[in-house]
Amino acid sequence: MKLERTSISDVIIIEPKVFGDDRGFFFESFNERRFHELTAASVHFVQDNHSKSAKNVLRGLHYQISNPQGKLVRVVSGEVFDVAVDLRKSSPTFGHWIGVTLSSKNCRQLWIPPGFAHGFFVTSDSAEFLYKTTDYWAPEFERTLMWNDPAIGIEWPSGAIPVMSNKDQIGKFLADAEVFE
Repeated sequence: MKLERTSISDVIIIEPKVFGDDRGFFFESFNERRFHELTAASVHFVQDNHSKSAKNVLRGLHYQISNPQGKLVRVVSGEVFDVAVDLRKSSPTFGHWIGVTLSSKNCRQLWIPPGFAHGFFVTSDSAEFLYKTTDYWAPEFERTLMWNDPAIGIEWPSGAIPVMSNKDQIGKFLADAEVFE
């Protein structure tokens, strides 16, 4: 397992060691001891989620203002552009974003700690997306940050109009959003 720090040091790209041959491949997608050794983060995952989305679907940017979730995300089929936005007001990277291409080919994973909004845009015909969370989904605390807030300036893949849920179309701009202290 290889770790790559991003420009927001708490958001980490993880590249597992993939063993492959003409029969297929194998890799260890999570090992708590190794994760802790590499990241110094002590995590306890309580929920696994799996979604499938069509091309040009944009999901997010979601977060929970109470019971915030850390997420370890990956793609098992297809490709997405995955985004994390720092919503920790006391952080020097508050309002900054990270974007990473995750795919079934590159096997990359992204660790997004609590205190971040998260979303992704499907760039392949479809994508299956898996994520482990450190807290349970709490719909009463779920919030949505506006995906195209110019104050954040996310550079989403261009050329397509995103397909979104009603909830994601009416997210809050950063200036009006509830954030973490």
